[in-house]
Amino acid sequence: MNPIERALRGVDGFQQRHRPSAVVVGVVRKYGDDRGGLLAALITYYGFVALIPLLLLLSTVLGFVLHGHPGAQRSVLDSALADFPIIGDQLRQNVHSLQGSGLALLIGALGMLYGALGIAQVLQHAMAEVWNVPGVQRPGYWPRLARSLLLFAVLGTGLLLGTAAAALVATALGGVPARIGGLAVSALVNTALCLACFRVLTPREIPTRSLWPGCALAGPLFTALQAGGSLLVTHELRHASQVYGFFATVIGLLFWLYLTAQITVYAAETNVVLARRLWPRSLLQPPLTAADEAVLSSVARQEERRPEQHVDVSFQDEEQDDEAHGGEEEPGEAQTDDRPSDTDRP
Repeated sequence: MNPIERALRGVDGFQQRHRPSAVVVGVVRKYGDDRGGLLAALITYYGFVALIPLLLLLSTVLGFVLHGHPGAQRSVLDSALADFPIIGDQLRQNVHSLQGSGLALLIGALGMLYGALGIAQVLQHAMAEVWNVPGVQRPGYWPRLARSLLLFAVLGTGLLLGTAAAALVATALGGVPARIGGLAVSALVNTALCLACFRVLTPREIPTRSLWPGCALAGPLFTALQAGGSLLVTHELRHASQVYGFFATVIGLLFWLYLTAQITVYAAETNVVLARRLWPRSLLQPPLTAADEAVLSSVARQEERRPEQHVDVSFQDEEQDDEAHGGEEEPGEAQTDDRPSDTDRP
């Protein structure tokens, strides 16, 4: 064992012996085993497809409502909508020039429906992948569609409650306390909303108590991302926005959506790791830990697509692997192989 490998083995042994580091490594390893980056990219894509028609629909409706009503324009500028990353700045700059269009209203409604159903479907797929549900046990199209509609109802209710709670805090308090209180209320509402959405998206056999740890982590992170999203994206695109204009806005939206998607996937992975005690995981193999074998077995079994198909998983230890790769062969002694060669097969 060379010095580098010895040092890495020492780090690996340390993280496996301490639960906090072992859990963190377990979540990161599970994210990689489930190809979490691809799942987050899918969520980002469908989120963007749903968001752009939604913004078109929103701007059209606002054009009908706000045209010739300065008081309504000020109300929109003072609402939570103006704090939305990227879009809030565009709204502040163009609220006085919004105009309604019937064609834009129709296109926005159809596009939003397509994108919203798409993101609801891909979120259900992501949860099934994270929990390694075999393909044969996953629900069909109509049950997934029903869950999608339920998800929209939960999101709509949560957004209304969050807006009402923030308005109540702002009315009762003022200045810095109102800002801090609004963030605290937003974190609580986002945590509850995340738990409700995870309950809708996650397979029924997973108990609700297994969903709250990741939501308790994701709720405050969503609040921080919402509060600091504009500053973060503005910092990243402070030069590009002047040169590339609308393209910089699109890039900023994608960046913000991808961060949101990654928080969602990592929160779900945290739930799985804690519920199934998938730690400690090894950084260097061999040997595999029991958690390594459990994860790899689940990943293999989730590929079952038909009731007639059954996937069995077995592991070979290091000593058996050495014997299987020629441990009995004597020097200079050739072994015969009676299996047909590629040219003998029909």
